[in-house]
Amino acid sequence: MNDAPDKVTTNRNLLLDAQKRGPLSTLGAFFRLSGPGWLQSAITLGGGSLAGALFLGVLGGSSLLWLQLVAIIMGVIMLSAISYVTLSTGERPFQSINTHINPVLGWGWIIATCMANIIWCMPQFGLSFEALQKNLLVGHLSDSDSSKMWTSFVLLAIALAIVLMNSRRGLMAKIFDYFLKAMVATAVLSFFGVVVYLSIKGELRWGEILAGFVPDLRQWNKPTGKLMEVLQQAPSGYREFWHEQIVSQQRNVMIGAAATAVGINMTFLLPYSMLHRGWDRPFRGLARFDLMTGMAIPYLLATSCVVIAAASAFHATADEKFLSSNPSEIVASPIYGGAQKVLEKRLKKEHGEKVFEGLDEEAKKQRVAELAVALSPEERILASGLVKRNAFQLSQSLAPLLTEGGARWIFGIGVFAMGFSTIIILMLINGFAVCEMFNKPEDKTLFAVGCLISGVAGAMWWQVWSGDSRFWLTILASIFGMMLLPIAYVTFFMMMNSKRLMGKEKPTGTSMAVWNALMFVAVAGAIVAAGSAIFTRIQDKDNPLAGRIVIGIAAVYGVLVVIGFFLTPKSSDLNSE
Repeated sequence: MNDAPDKVTTNRNLLLDAQKRGPLSTLGAFFRLSGPGWLQSAITLGGGSLAGALFLGVLGGSSLLWLQLVAIIMGVIMLSAISYVTLSTGERPFQSINTHINPVLGWGWIIATCMANIIWCMPQFGLSFEALQKNLLVGHLSDSDSSKMWTSFVLLAIALAIVLMNSRRGLMAKIFDYFLKAMVATAVLSFFGVVVYLSIKGELRWGEILAGFVPDLRQWNKPTGKLMEVLQQAPSGYREFWHEQIVSQQRNVMIGAAATAVGINMTFLLPYSMLHRGWDRPFRGLARFDLMTGMAIPYLLATSCVVIAAASAFHATADEKFLSSNPSEIVASPIYGGAQKVLEKRLKKEHGEKVFEGLDEEAKKQRVAELAVALSPEERILASGLVKRNAFQLSQSLAPLLTEGGARWIFGIGVFAMGFSTIIILMLINGFAVCEMFNKPEDKTLFAVGCLISGVAGAMWWQVWSGDSRFWLTILASIFGMMLLPIAYVTFFMMMNSKRLMGKEKPTGTSMAVWNALMFVAVAGAIVAAGSAIFTRIQDKDNPLAGRIVIGIAAVYGVLVVIGFFLTPKSSDLNSE
């Protein structure tokens, strides 16, 4: 599946000649040859990033913008290290890890990658269908299972055809690159246009927005944004309750920002997409440039714009129905379903744990609304700040400013571009991974099978991605992926520092010190995020079984890793230099 040798040679010579002519020529060559960074952008700009950015804006306004900036910087650091090791050694990382470090780490990395590809493909199909149904093809797609099935399999067929372009040589691979870049650009420009329009309308306070990019670690323990002001006006007897609820959600979104900026499957995609193009040592500078311009900047622009728009529409405010003194009006509010759980907790504090005992779900729903009438507007605004929104609700909220049709189309195009481009890349990664599992990187049949495994599973979202199955699939993918991400980071940290593996290409002196300092920060951040996510799941009293499963997976895998180190030949051990 590699590019034609003459094409690779041509690209290498073009890059080397440009570097001899100077910085401007080199920059031009970089833009011309970029690609793998845009693939990273296409996967990181998916449903998880969209949902996370929306909730950041709802919960913290613009004060949490720094989270995505820090997360993507840490991701670029480690992906740059991965690219440096891969392009310096020319070895396929999966084989290299199995040989030089620990086969359990290698197989855990590739299995977690495949799990993420298969499971996270499902919500991307759902997101794409929702964008078509609610924004782009209103009135033409029903909510029936047959409509979801046929739409999903049409999207699958198109996605497969596009992915297979990448396995071809010459023009078809170039078309694939252009298509992905266009999809990423569409998503970015759609949300960027909304922010520009809101700014022209005078709806945004740019001083507050720019201040939001300054990291504030106090937000781990302290409410932020305008919700802090609302909290101070809430009844004193329940401020501690709301404080705990807000801070808990802030911690979750901090962890989520780290998890969605760079996932375990992205660490697999980057080295293999570069090797697939025939990149080697002369392409190392291009790789870093590609990550910044193709991944970091589009990600930061798109997600920041979503946060800003969501903050303008939803932060520290609630709709009239939710603030009504009529229980029926409260129930009819579009956010009531999301707020009911936290309202129940709050009302139990006041009326006792047995206040809803013996009620079925419908009766409980009505009773919560009846009791919520007595809550102050400030408490109901605090509850609304804990409710996650989707892009369709955001487009409806901004309709008076953008016109209803304009808002629907702008958000529909952006959301669809996010979801569909992510489907393509998840299928692509799975194709690479299946080939690598069988040690047949050039096998086009295995590549197509790997793509279909992820794509078909994703297209079945309408049957699988709901209820309890969705809950447990999410736990399985997110916990295993979050657990493996810091392990993958540590693995590449070890590889970068190995004289045995890197040889004369190993950085030395000040360069090595800088690499290690940057990688240490990224590794520490990944460990903290993973540890917090696992600890939160273990402490989840509503789902104790989930905590036991997490402990079980971590314990079994930990034992296997230790055994793997003993089984790895001493001559291949990175530490025996």
